[in-house]
Amino acid sequence: MGIASIDASNAVKDATLLSKLFLKVIEWVRVSNVVHMVTDNGENYKAVGGLANATYKSINWSPCSAHCLNLILSEISKMNHVHELAIKTSTVTKYIYNRSWLLAWLRKKKSWTEIVHPGATRFATTFLALHSIHEHMHDLQALVTSKEFASSRFAKENKGKNAIDIILDKLFWKDCFIIVKIVKPLMRLLRIVDGDEKPSMGYVYEGMYRAIKGITDIFKRNKRLYRPYTTIIKTRWDNQLQKNIHAAAYWLNPTFQYDKASFCKKPEAMNNVLDVIETKATSSKTKLMNELRLFRDRQDSSGKELAFTISKKTQPDEW
Repeated sequence: MGIASIDASNAVKDATLLSKLFLKVIEWVRVSNVVHMVTDNGENYKAVGGLANATYKSINWSPCSAHCLNLILSEISKMNHVHELAIKTSTVTKYIYNRSWLLAWLRKKKSWTEIVHPGATRFATTFLALHSIHEHMHDLQALVTSKEFASSRFAKENKGKNAIDIILDKLFWKDCFIIVKIVKPLMRLLRIVDGDEKPSMGYVYEGMYRAIKGITDIFKRNKRLYRPYTTIIKTRWDNQLQKNIHAAAYWLNPTFQYDKASFCKKPEAMNNVLDVIETKATSSKTKLMNELRLFRDRQDSSGKELAFTISKKTQPDEW
């Protein structure tokens, strides 16, 4: 049985119309078949999610994880020093790709791969470009310090001097490396949540905490240095993504539950799981609590190696 398509073009910006539309779909699917509802991050869609959750207590709502991560990357890319790095990266890339002789020289390198160009629309491409050009650091430096380049007209043209200065600037490469390292866990998480092949619910909770911890470690816990980045992440996380459903999926994943280095032992994680049971459970809460204890302590079927093996097979490849 299928459902007829609905022209919702007039309802996109109207929370009231959107709410009626979504509630109709929930009723058609049947409330008992709906566990988690994911929408866009716009205020109108948040209103829809809130209404659906208020109307049907068993339904969980959260905004799109991929969209939230893209917004985090967008805000980081707008930081002055990151924006300047992107401009310098673009300057070098354009300089190389607008001169066929330079590009031909580089392409003779056995390990050469094409440099990623900074994108104007997708936020992640800025960081892909920074990572790409950092990977080419030695080849680019070898080019501008080679005898062939030094004796060519390219070494004497005014337009290329800026690009050459950037390529030979140690601070530029150091800053590129730091930014790439900062966003690496966020980029990995974005690939996971943006894919459809394997479930990623619990990995959002783990990934956000891993990203924050990684940034504080990079700056050796110097608040003045790491706080500008962690504030961006925490603001989006606290206001949009930190939902109990993510914490519950994380806590119930054997990969994390039986990993001594995980965050499952944090009171916050367990409190979120208990809150899900308290507000969403339709069966015996006492029975559920007993099953959680058995799962946590690896008793009965929860302790079998098969449960852990199945979890390993379903975790995203990038993890």
